[in-house]
Amino acid sequence: MQPTLRAFIVFAAGIPLGFALILADETLWPLAFGYLTFAAAITTGDAVLTPRIGAFAIDLQIPPMLYVGDRDAITVTLSGAALRHPTMMTLACDTGDTLEPPPHQLCRIIPGERFDIRIPLIPNRRGQAVIHRLWLRWHGPLGLVERRHIRNTGVSVPIVPNIRAVRSAALSLSVRDAAFGVKIQRQSGEGTEFDALRDYMPGLDHRSIDWKHSARHHKLVCKEFRTERNHQVILAFDTGHLMSTPLHGIPRIDHAINAGLLLGHASLRHGDRIGVFGFDAQTRVSAEPFGGIHEFSRLMRLTSEIEYHQEETNFTRGLMELMTRLKRRSLIILQTEFVDTVTAELMVENLQRLAARHLVIFVSMHDPRLHSPPERSLRTLKDVNRLVVADGFLRERRTVFERLRRMGIHCIDAPSHAVGAELLNRYIHIKQLELI
Repeated sequence: MQPTLRAFIVFAAGIPLGFALILADETLWPLAFGYLTFAAAITTGDAVLTPRIGAFAIDLQIPPMLYVGDRDAITVTLSGAALRHPTMMTLACDTGDTLEPPPHQLCRIIPGERFDIRIPLIPNRRGQAVIHRLWLRWHGPLGLVERRHIRNTGVSVPIVPNIRAVRSAALSLSVRDAAFGVKIQRQSGEGTEFDALRDYMPGLDHRSIDWKHSARHHKLVCKEFRTERNHQVILAFDTGHLMSTPLHGIPRIDHAINAGLLLGHASLRHGDRIGVFGFDAQTRVSAEPFGGIHEFSRLMRLTSEIEYHQEETNFTRGLMELMTRLKRRSLIILQTEFVDTVTAELMVENLQRLAARHLVIFVSMHDPRLHSPPERSLRTLKDVNRLVVADGFLRERRTVFERLRRMGIHCIDAPSHAVGAELLNRYIHIKQLELI
């Protein structure tokens, strides 16, 4: 318990008042003494009337898990059954550096009523969030005295990739063949699976005629095909220092993992096999492709193990090692970042070798500092310099993307919040065109 600023002002006001009374008439000094005595009395009375911590019933509910890119809250339930008058209470929470500092919460506790106060928790990276302690502060009826209570919690909450977004998006993919319609889509051409034979009808593709069976049955028959489902999809993550830079308060690598989980859920549900590969100066994570929707928890665990690194990415070593691990043609989704054409040169050369044997989707994210228009008019030379530099970086990015597209690489350059949907749409489009 300690006096507040209001109590200090009340006592401090007695000093000039006492000097003024004494200077006016020295016989009035008892009035100054009486004022200080009165101030001490009301402060003591306010201290007596200030509720103790036992007058409150406090229940703390901490979420068992937090998700990157999403927000949750600590729910503090307060009730004042033993209170005699309404009390204003301020709540604060000490957290680790993996969470944004939560704002203070103010609540008016009324005797006999129950209140739920939510303290927001906003993760800014994966890891372990530690809720160190909860601070409670309340004043007496006159606001001259305040009491404080510190409740040590020491609770550790894991911060994992955002699977909430995956679960919500999975509702639209709940039908087994949602990517291809309710009925199984049959397509002819290279890379499809044989399904059945049928009589030839005018208008069907002549290439689908099975001449051996036609000679046996003495009539033209053709083959029907169904879409392949056992493709290999490799989620390749660049874990270098550029992917650790934040976008909208969250590292790029976490945005990439969230998008990869969304695609991974769709791929596993539709019969494809998913592999994970993370690299920078060396290989950090590597998992052979696995299939089945029941393996989604394994995919989530593998992506959760991807750490933040500040090393320069070695595309030659990483992509060559990835090529040696793959024994069949695969769809490789590389989520990375580059600065300019000079730093991207080795990346482009190695992607050209990779695209000669596999189908590659190159994914990058918009930097709002480059793509957003200037919010204010160009008033100074510094503003003009920033605009010119940003325009130069954008032109170099467009040059790199144009080179990649000429190699047959599918490119996605989207904002961080939309990269998951863009990647999923491109995957479905590739499956429908039977490009793998």
